[in-house]
Amino acid sequence: MPEPVSRLLDYRLDGYLPADDLVGDDFDFVTMTEEEFTPLAVHHTDRDSYFLFHNGAAVWGGSETPPYVALHITRDLAEGTFRFGASAHSLVPLGQRWLIERGCPPESAVVVRPDGSRPSDALTAGLEGLLRTNPGGRYEVLRHVNHSWDSWTLTRDAHPEAAEGPYRVFFERADNILDTYTIRERGFPTAEAAMGWIADTTLPFPTTAPAPVVVSRAEAAVARSPRAPARLAVAPNPVTTPRPTATGAVRPGRGRS
Repeated sequence: MPEPVSRLLDYRLDGYLPADDLVGDDFDFVTMTEEEFTPLAVHHTDRDSYFLFHNGAAVWGGSETPPYVALHITRDLAEGTFRFGASAHSLVPLGQRWLIERGCPPESAVVVRPDGSRPSDALTAGLEGLLRTNPGGRYEVLRHVNHSWDSWTLTRDAHPEAAEGPYRVFFERADNILDTYTIRERGFPTAEAAMGWIADTTLPFPTTAPAPVVVSRAEAAVARSPRAPARLAVAPNPVTTPRPTATGAVRPGRGRS
């Protein structure tokens, strides 16, 4: 028989058992560092619980251990058992999106960052909204890289306007003095080119905003048509092909060693 779950945090599982031994073992694994979990967003119903945590233990897990954990618990009220799903993310809006896709009300996925930081500018807020809503299911997350206050998420963008640079890197950098964080993105023709940019710490942080999209009156009229595909909420940056770099781990100098 599965063992009852007893944890530091309130998952609202009193009186509930894992649906089977595998569920119990997996839940133990996902929550084994819960003493380092800081709740950022929490929402409960009778049947479901949604959590977004910052995992302080991620710093010890290597550069590809994302610091945010999204957790969705589903209770079987009749059987007195539960199941769950969990996913780790490098960027808060990706964790929010995962919860929303599983039924968490968007307004309940709003987070308060553990350091009290806020977006540094409107472009950062816009990119967060784009990642959170993922219109048309356009972004597929491929890889995470984290170093200290810097985080990179490599995605594949299915939007037609990103065809020349479908591999999009979303890069977040924190400013601990101003208590802000900045998110930027860059497009690359291949995943290898994108990872080359991530690995080369001599390449500059993409601080410029994407160029504005010029839309003619005719295009605007078509865009208003219900048959027209939506334009990018944030225009893509130009495709960047970084200079060749050696294959290997991210070099020290930009972020966590």
